[in-house]
Amino acid sequence: MEKEKLLRIEDLVLHFSTTHGAVQAVDGVEFSLDYNKAVVILGESGCGKSSLAKAILRLLPRNIAKYSGKIYLGDTDIMLLSDETFRQDVRWVMLSMVPQAAMNALNPVIKVGDQVAEPAIIHLGVKKDEAMRMAKEMFQRVGVPEDFLSRYPFELSGGMRQRVAIAMALVTLPSLIILDEPTSALDLLTQANIFNVLKRIKQELGTSYILITHDIATSSELADNVAIMYAGQIIETSDAMRFFTEPLHPYSKLLMASVPRLRADADPIFITGQPPSLISLSSGCRFAPRCPSRFDKCDQDPPTADVGGRKIKCWLFS
Repeated sequence: MEKEKLLRIEDLVLHFSTTHGAVQAVDGVEFSLDYNKAVVILGESGCGKSSLAKAILRLLPRNIAKYSGKIYLGDTDIMLLSDETFRQDVRWVMLSMVPQAAMNALNPVIKVGDQVAEPAIIHLGVKKDEAMRMAKEMFQRVGVPEDFLSRYPFELSGGMRQRVAIAMALVTLPSLIILDEPTSALDLLTQANIFNVLKRIKQELGTSYILITHDIATSSELADNVAIMYAGQIIETSDAMRFFTEPLHPYSKLLMASVPRLRADADPIFITGQPPSLISLSSGCRFAPRCPSRFDKCDQDPPTADVGGRKIKCWLFS
């Protein structure tokens, strides 16, 4: 009997309505995640990664053209829950998020301790004293000094603000945290420290992660599995070990070849062209116009093939 997954996403669609047509930001996405594991969603900017996070968390703008599919947390399809039930019982309780740019995510006129305690007060119903105790414990876990509870965001460095944002996501002890480019504005040393914190939290609390990023080198520190996203679709899923040593999809190969390496004679390459507009998408393979392996069949939409447990959306494997 197959072990139950923490997260299972089936045919998830999120399209936005604009004056120029529907933006197909998330278009039939499918993947799953085990308990106490981390999946990294990789891809260029504009391929729908952050929209995927918003679709899972139901943080949706008003201009939705289509929002459908199934999102199972354990055995519960949370897409069937009402907005109020989802807000009270799922978001920040079962799953939470660390957004990009922690300074923008924190209220500049409220002390960071109060901000970290707030999800526990609202969603767990605990008193403020108990919530502050929980916030203090999370500060200790993420490496923020206790006296920072009474400081304002502008008094903290970028790395400390990011740790505060992680503590806020953790305070209710959710099973799953979505990390949207959590270190994009930080220097390399601070990035390494943040990822060490995330790895320690994963080990100590059994937390699972969805890490959304375009930074291949840094993501390899945390990844158990990898999902490659292009033009609103997942085009390759694999365990991290096999992906980072032998990517299969032509796009994945080019992504890996674009990463500078310390112990390689070859220079990094760049991928010619740019991702397609998510408003006017072709009917065939969405990577075909940039693909060095393109052939006639690529004018049709490729199925997703199983290659030794890895899922590849490409005619080369079908």
